[in-house]
Amino acid sequence: MDLRLLLIATLSALFGGSWAQQEGSVCIKANAQSCGECIQVAETCGWCSDVDFLSPGESKSARCDDLESLKKRNCAVTKIENPRGGITINTDKPVTNRKDKSEKLKPEQITQIQPQKLTLTLRSGEPQTFDLKFKRAEDYPIDLYYLMDLSFSMKDDLENVKNLGTDLMREMQEITSDFRIGFGSFVEKTVMPYISTTPARLINPCTGNQNCTSPFSYKNVLKLTNKGDEFNRLVSQQQISGNLDSPEGGFDAIMQVAVCEEQIGWRNVTRLLVFSTDAGFHFAGDGKLGGIVLPNDGRCHLENNMYTMSHYYDYPSIAHLVQKLSDHNIQTIFAVTEEFQPVYKELKNLIPKSAVGTLSSNSSNVIKLIIDAYNSLSSEVILENGRLPEGVSINYKSICKNGVESTGENGRKCSNISIGDEVTFKISVESQKCPAHGKSETIKIRLLGFTEEVEVVLNFICDCQCAAEGEPNSDKCTEGNGTYECGACKCNDGRIGRLCECSKDEVRTEDLDANCRKDNGTDICSNNGDCVCGTCECKKRDNPAEIYSGKFCECDNFNCDRSNNKLCGGHGRCECRKCICDANYTGSACDCSLETSTCLAKNGQICNGRGTCECGVCKCTNPKFQGPTCEICPTCPGVCAEHKDCVQCRAFDAGEKKDTCLQECSYFELVKVKDREKLPQPTDQSFPLTHCKERDANDCWFYYTYAIRNDTTKEVFVVETLECPTGPDIIPIVAGVVAGIVLIGLALLLIWKLLMIIHDRREFAKFEKEKMNAKWDTGENPIYKSAVTTVVNPKYEGK
Repeated sequence: MDLRLLLIATLSALFGGSWAQQEGSVCIKANAQSCGECIQVAETCGWCSDVDFLSPGESKSARCDDLESLKKRNCAVTKIENPRGGITINTDKPVTNRKDKSEKLKPEQITQIQPQKLTLTLRSGEPQTFDLKFKRAEDYPIDLYYLMDLSFSMKDDLENVKNLGTDLMREMQEITSDFRIGFGSFVEKTVMPYISTTPARLINPCTGNQNCTSPFSYKNVLKLTNKGDEFNRLVSQQQISGNLDSPEGGFDAIMQVAVCEEQIGWRNVTRLLVFSTDAGFHFAGDGKLGGIVLPNDGRCHLENNMYTMSHYYDYPSIAHLVQKLSDHNIQTIFAVTEEFQPVYKELKNLIPKSAVGTLSSNSSNVIKLIIDAYNSLSSEVILENGRLPEGVSINYKSICKNGVESTGENGRKCSNISIGDEVTFKISVESQKCPAHGKSETIKIRLLGFTEEVEVVLNFICDCQCAAEGEPNSDKCTEGNGTYECGACKCNDGRIGRLCECSKDEVRTEDLDANCRKDNGTDICSNNGDCVCGTCECKKRDNPAEIYSGKFCECDNFNCDRSNNKLCGGHGRCECRKCICDANYTGSACDCSLETSTCLAKNGQICNGRGTCECGVCKCTNPKFQGPTCEICPTCPGVCAEHKDCVQCRAFDAGEKKDTCLQECSYFELVKVKDREKLPQPTDQSFPLTHCKERDANDCWFYYTYAIRNDTTKEVFVVETLECPTGPDIIPIVAGVVAGIVLIGLALLLIWKLLMIIHDRREFAKFEKEKMNAKWDTGENPIYKSAVTTVVNPKYEGK
């Protein structure tokens, strides 16, 4: 089985078939009248070619359904038409892998992409995916054409370019041993207002004493060559020219360089175009200023290496240039001054495989600029395909360096690819419909900037294999009005019906409608179908699982009784509005189960022996009992309480019935066991068993079981020893009370002592505080006399 079909089956199982039904709806709703029409609807649609597949009331389009539905409708696998697409690789030359580095190969001997040609067989809705390998080759040849603006502002730049040939040859030897270089120049259209058309200015457009050459649009100075000194010699002979406006006519020159392959000398190798200028550019529409209104025709118009139609055709548009540069695999390097960097960077974004470098004011850095731009361009691979046929789409997935994967637009390219690196692209092609002509188509897939391409031939599956064995004007179709193919009649134009029995002009007549009324009633096809050629073709429902059927469309498979909101309770199928129940189910809605497992009580009996099991539910015959298994009896006295006194008198010779035990308590057999573990368990018995725990007048417990064997024999198993509670132990109680009193007294003393300590400390702190705040009187004692007497000599003069 195809992987996609396996996926569909898995999803159907996971999500309840809803997804598969949705796909089935697509197949059925398409109303396909032939196998060819059916397989164009979706890849999951198939056609049943079994002659006896259709039931009365079903139209031819019912043969078209999803594969799983056809199998469920009993169409044999061998009768299901389901053609699949495929891939055939026609040319698969391996990519070049050089073992001998010194070996020099011609361009046509180098292979960088694999495979080179393949054929895809496409069925609508079924993508075909193949791998495209790319390996960047070593020592790949390069053609470089230097296109220079020779307006007056580029005078100093021309001096530095005169030795470009040999210098660039020397630098490029490190990249490739097969390098060729060419040179061209441009100025402007030779009409007003781009240049001055006065006779003097046509001879020398420059002012003052400057010696300039006559203005021109584009001139191919040097065809591509491997002679660097020839480049230097011819460029040295060039002279500056001039024009009036600031933008230049560079687009005219680029167009001619791209389309004039023979004159320029382009080979099928890496093609580089270096566009050097210090100004902007004119584009489509600007020619109207000079009275030029004819759009650029994108053809070569070089005569004697001069562009001769600049006065006749307008400038090309950017889109036109993009197309031509892409068609001719030319990678463009814009070497422009700092002032015009923003303009040309915007232009670069519109032109695939192009780069922009900053040119110094005198072009002294042009060699480094070219080398850097080439390395940048060659390290990026971008896939491009030609025009796709109507209804065909293509998707890319790149697996680049270090296993980095990208999809969408980024799936077309890989970056940072060095020489010898290998990358892979997964390319998926899908068709949504057959082309009108049904013939093969060819598309080309190539790498921008490379001449190699992959040729992909598309073959479309527009019909089933069984159609080739069809019988035109077959007797199986009414009066030969159709081709009998794939188990059904494919009607000729103007004919309809399962057997092409009617003309479109005769579809509705009273005589034919009478054949579509059941029991001569008034409803045509029971209001569930259309009368076509006197035969009912039943309507289709939005849900493909719901089907009208029958000769008069009087039957369906969705109007049967329901239970729990499920058709036929989910336990049967609906046929002609009646439920056909599965095994072990019955009832009008298949809601009555014949299983009795849901009626089993805990004792293993059906409905506890007190009811009958109907449709998987117990119907209790004894009104005292209820519940799902008739085990609940709310009004019944407890079994344990009912037999307590008899068990007590017979087992322990005690209790209320001790004196009348023999008369009232001999209705059961008594068996004594040593402990509770010896008592019978409910799981060990096949009859009702109850465990009991009762207490006597002395608060002692006794344990027993009560059982009824074979609905007659009653058995009691009792534990022979009573479980009586033991009396209290006085000593531990007294000791505990005394210990408690002592501990409480000690705790109270400790609390009192703690409170006293706290009180004393507070009083002492208060005293200390008052002491610090006391103020003492410092007055003298009035009766105090000093003990010291001082006598002074009156005659003493202090000498």
